[in-house]
Amino acid sequence: MSRLLAPPALSDAPLAPGLYLVATPIGNLRDITLRALDVLNACDVLLAEDTRVSGKLLAAYSISKRLQRYDEHVADRETPRILERLEAGERVALVSDAGTPMVSDPGYRLAQAAIAAGHPVFPIPGASAALAALTLAGLPTDRFLFAGFPPPKSAARKTFFAELANVRATLIFYEGASRVADSLADMAAVFGPRQGAVARELTKLYETCIRGPLDELAADPRFEAPKGEIVILVGPGEEAPVREGDAEAALREAMARLPLGEAASEVARALGLPRRDLYRQALALKDAG
Repeated sequence: MSRLLAPPALSDAPLAPGLYLVATPIGNLRDITLRALDVLNACDVLLAEDTRVSGKLLAAYSISKRLQRYDEHVADRETPRILERLEAGERVALVSDAGTPMVSDPGYRLAQAAIAAGHPVFPIPGASAALAALTLAGLPTDRFLFAGFPPPKSAARKTFFAELANVRATLIFYEGASRVADSLADMAAVFGPRQGAVARELTKLYETCIRGPLDELAADPRFEAPKGEIVILVGPGEEAPVREGDAEAALREAMARLPLGEAASEVARALGLPRRDLYRQALALKDAG
């Protein structure tokens, strides 16, 4: 019987000054990384979206650290003070309630300010609800777009979805439990019968992922009053066929700024057509003047 290797010990190496963006578990507390624990142990101050939530994580790992609130309500006031701490050479760590900081929270403002002021910024990767749901959904993963939270009102929500309807990628949304059914109905109306998935309570005891066409998901009674954190994913739509004249118009535009071969290559990539045929068409257009 093989012996399990002991995990590497927490590092006692000095932590360099700068801003640390630390991913934290989205449910299961064992999803914290060893490097994240190193940073949480060694930082001078820990900025948290909700100090009560982050306090529970610290308590689970017997970490005693000064916690300071940093959310959208205090960001404008606190950012200059935090920059002063960075200027003084302190190690500042930022966490959200769960997952990776700056994904659907105001942390990006602090990162922008720190970068603009010339301070080092370090990503400490780890859990992410968007990526966890993507790997679980069974939808294409080669190209995806995280679109955050849809608007709360139906009219604005449909407009928001319509702007994404032609994106050739799996779409990832966060949604509040009370609006899941309405959002799914609007998605079905805008995106049609695309394949979708609804993931909830990821990494927790009642983790579920329900998959199917959007219209069936919208009619599913399980989403009338769900509980927990929700991620909705929508598969990419079918590629629209190239209309007659599209290739010629695209070639003429590309030929106006590129050599013939490069123009044919660009249009071939954009429209999914054979480059050889497009090059011949480009030569004919050039000869015709």
